[in-house]
Amino acid sequence: MTRLEEFPAPAHGIDGVVRRMRALGDGWRPDDGVAVFNRLYLTVTEAIGRDIDGGGFADRRAAVTLDVRFAERYLAAVDTVAGGGRAPACWRPLFQLRSHPGVRSVQFALAGVNAHIGHDLALAVIDTCHTLGCEPADLEDEFERVGELLALLEERVREELMPGPDVLELADPLTHLMASWSLDRARDAAWAAARGLWALRGLPSLAAETAVRLDSAVGLVSRFLLTPAR
Repeated sequence: MTRLEEFPAPAHGIDGVVRRMRALGDGWRPDDGVAVFNRLYLTVTEAIGRDIDGGGFADRRAAVTLDVRFAERYLAAVDTVAGGGRAPACWRPLFQLRSHPGVRSVQFALAGVNAHIGHDLALAVIDTCHTLGCEPADLEDEFERVGELLALLEERVREELMPGPDVLELADPLTHLMASWSLDRARDAAWAAARGLWALRGLPSLAAETAVRLDSAVGLVSRFLLTPAR
């Protein structure tokens, strides 16, 4: 699943990705941990699609390709697990603990965001470069704009899923746990990882090893975020 080779061009665009995520959500219980992430990610993907249609990106083709390649990483993890396979290390904690009664919805959501941005976003940049025949530097504007829209996801997580003020006093360990993770830092690390992996493309064995280590490191953070809060 941590693949660096070139992918074929996206077949269905953002609309196809949105339809797939809606169908997945319809098939999962609302309190399923993966469903919690899927709902929030669907909302942001729809927002990105509207922004692209409204001219929010200078290079529409690059923006669509990056967004679809990004989503494909998550959808591929879902398909792998549904087929009885093992998810990438970054996604494994979320799939393993998706029904744990001691893990709160906000934890499921942030673990998914961490896996998707910390690991998938870096590899999506590489996938996009292969698809379009460009380099990461050519995608920096699209990357930054997508990052701005992804910030909406973190805001929604904290606004909709964090406990209210009365509960926060009782759930101080959870509050501390959530405050230890930052989307901005994860996004910056993803950009650095993408540039590093691209620089290693002439050394495929080293690039593959680096990608595996990135996957494992992000998985450790996801597991930390899913520490049962009760």
